[in-house]
Parts: sequence; C-alpha cells; structure tokens
Amino acid sequence: MGTLFGTDGIRGRAGTGWLSEPAARLIGETLGQAVTESASVGSSPRALLGHDGRRSGPHLEAAMAAGLAAAGFECKSAGLITTPGLALLGRIDEFDVTVMLSASHNPAEDNGIKIFGPGGSKLSDEAEALLEERLLAAGCPEPDRTGGHPALESDPELEEHYARFLVDALGDLKLTGLNLVVDCSNGGGSRVAPKVFGRLGAVVHAIAAEPDGDNINDGCGATDVSLLQEEVRRIGADAGIALDGDGDRCILVDETGNVVHGDGILTVIAGDAMARGLWKDPRVVATVMSNKGLHRALRGVGVGVETVGVGDRHVVAGLKAMGLPLGGEQSGHVIFGEDLFHIGDGTYTGLRVLAVMRSSGKPLSELAAPYSPFPQVLLNIRVATKPPLDEVPGLSAAVKACEAELGEDGRVLLRYSGTESLARVMVEGPDADRIDAMAREMAGLIEKAIGEA
Repeated sequence: MGTLFGTDGIRGRAGTGWLSEPAARLIGETLGQAVTESASVGSSPRALLGHDGRRSGPHLEAAMAAGLAAAGFECKSAGLITTPGLALLGRIDEFDVTVMLSASHNPAEDNGIKIFGPGGSKLSDEAEALLEERLLAAGCPEPDRTGGHPALESDPELEEHYARFLVDALGDLKLTGLNLVVDCSNGGGSRVAPKVFGRLGAVVHAIAAEPDGDNINDGCGATDVSLLQEEVRRIGADAGIALDGDGDRCILVDETGNVVHGDGILTVIAGDAMARGLWKDPRVVATVMSNKGLHRALRGVGVGVETVGVGDRHVVAGLKAMGLPLGGEQSGHVIFGEDLFHIGDGTYTGLRVLAVMRSSGKPLSELAAPYSPFPQVLLNIRVATKPPLDEVPGLSAAVKACEAELGEDGRVLLRYSGTESLARVMVEGPDADRIDAMAREMAGLIEKAIGEA
C-alpha cells in the first residue's frame, strides 16, 4: 500500500490531514474525475454514500458529495448503514461510485474513507495508486473548521432495500423460536441488523444499538464481546451475534456464553457444506492469522485451507483466483464468494450460521466444537516509526529461536498494522505460558527500538 491508502482505504483522526472536510472534498472531486476518465459511465454518473454513525461521518459525507458533485455526479445518501450494505446497494442499484465514511473497529475519534467502484467492488491496487498519485500531487488542503457543505438527506428506501435483500438471501429461512442477542457496536448496523433478524421470526434483544456519535465500538461489538456474553447468559439466549462498527465483522457467542470467532464460523459453515455435498472444490481461504486449530478441524471433514496475507482484500483475491466459495479471518471478516458477490457482511454471516443451526437442529456449541484452537498470544506495541522489522536489533535472532523451539506445533508472526501506529506480535503453540514469554521477549525488543515515547 502507498502512503495514503492503507489496507482498508484512507483512515486517520477525523478532522486532520486527509480526513478533514476540505481534503474529503478534494478526494471526492479527484475520484469522480478519475472514474469518469477510466470507466464507461453515462452522461449522468451516480454516487452513493453512507456512514457508520461517528459524529464526523455526516460532515465528511457532505464534503465528499460536494467534491463528487463538482465532478458531475448525482449523489445519494443511505445515511447510517453498514459498509457491506452500502457495497451491496452500490452493486444491485448500479451506482458508478460508492463511498463509505467509516473507520470500522477504530475508536470514535477516528474515521476513514472506503471507496468502491462500479459493481460495488473495492478499488483495485492500480486504481488506488493512480488516485493516490493525483491526490499527493495536489497536496493535502489545510483543515477548515468552518465546514459549510450542506448535509445530504438520507433516503430510507435504500436501507429498506438492503434489509429486504438480507431477509430474502437464504430463501425460506425462518428463525421463529430462536432467542438472539444482537450487539450492533453502536455502529452502522444499529437499525438494520435487529430488523433483519426480527423479520425472520427471531426474538431479538438488541444491545449497543443507540449510536450517539461517540460510543461506537466503546466496550461493545466484535472487538469486545464481554457485554454480549453477559447478556446471552443472563437471558438464556440461543446465540449472540456481535458486529463491529461498520458491520462487516461477525463474532458469535454460543448458548453457553463461549466465543465463536472467525475460525469457528468457517468450521461451522464448511462442515455443513461438506455434510450436504455442496462443494466441488473442498477448500477455503484463510489468512496467516488463522489458528492452526482451523487447519486441523477442517482437515477432519476433508477441507483444505489456502493461506493468504492479512486483510479481507487478500481473502477476496484468493477466492476469485481459485474460484472458491468461502474464506475469512479470525477477526470475524467472513467472505462469501459468488453467493454474496465476494462481500463480507456480518449480518449475512450470522444468518448463514443460524441457517446451519436450524437445518441441523444442533446448538452452536456443538456445531463449533470441532474447532479447538492452539493457545495464541497477540501483543500490540505502539510505535513511533515503522522500519522493516528485520532491522530491529536482536529481533530476527529471537524469531528464529522461537520458531526452532516450536517446530510444526506453532508459529510466529510479526507485522505492522495497516491502519494504526502499531506493531503486532503473534505467537501460537501448545504451551500457553511459553508462548506468552516468547511474545513478550519480542515485543520488548520492538518497544526498546521503536516504541512510542
């Protein structure tokens, strides 16, 4: 990725740098010009925008729309919505450009710009590079605290269109009698997700579904399921479903209150597909962050695992290249192939697992039981700079020593976050105490060399 686009669009502190309103207007206009030059759009190109409920979202949305309008686009807003919902609407309603204002699982003071081109697909690396080149050549405008862009009035029919799509997506699925807790992370799914599960017949207890601009991802959602676990146990629910701020992640809680993350979800869906003979090519795509327990669980039902780099765009690329139906990340990004146009949607993911529960008559705990993860330690180190990690003194030697000790029963993964000033150290192996010591040793070396003062 370049200096502007990270692994998932442009992201940073709202109101600063490329996330200021003048910068968002420039991005909108430059994007509009680039799309009309490179794509076969009509004389009246259309753009769709939406946001995940952060306080800065409507302002950045209005600025982006002003820029797109200057490039000749008619702009519509879906208002508060999930990223996958907006991408789906961009595809099925045939918008030329779709823009989501969201920083996903980041805190409320952050925001981001996620761009989808014609067909609702994320921009290619080449298209991002060209857009980035033009924007950097123009230079980032100074922040303007006065604002002044008229807000877009959202069209409620767009949200309804997305809700109807999900309700109909699995045919005659009925959730009557199921007792669900749905944690919306005070984000983009706060209205639409409870609506979808409820229309299918479930008794829905929605939590963290009242976004106020500042509470998104705050002690709730897919990155912190403790609230969901507590509520599932308290009311004796059949399952809990947690989305992240922009609704593309899904983490589940079974009826006992135990967590079923992305690897467990892949296990449930792949196991059901194999039991019903649905797959001609029995492989899934997972990232290097997936636990080796996933490989073991899927091997038991005859499913192979193809491993790609971290990030949902790598999962999508793998699915498309190999023609496979399912992939995902441990974090809860689960991507369905042609079933959902290679879009990862947390609400749809929850529906797919609930459909397996219904067809099998088994509780989630039993369906997810084949997946038993190796212990894993993940440490985040806040860093001041991001030099190549093999240049950190002593780190390469420490990694080699750990890998030699773990052998085939474990692994070490070091990387920088694509969206935050963090270095991540992950160690996996059979002995929890030993891998914790290994991870802390390597994290200490990173912190000493490049840790944020």
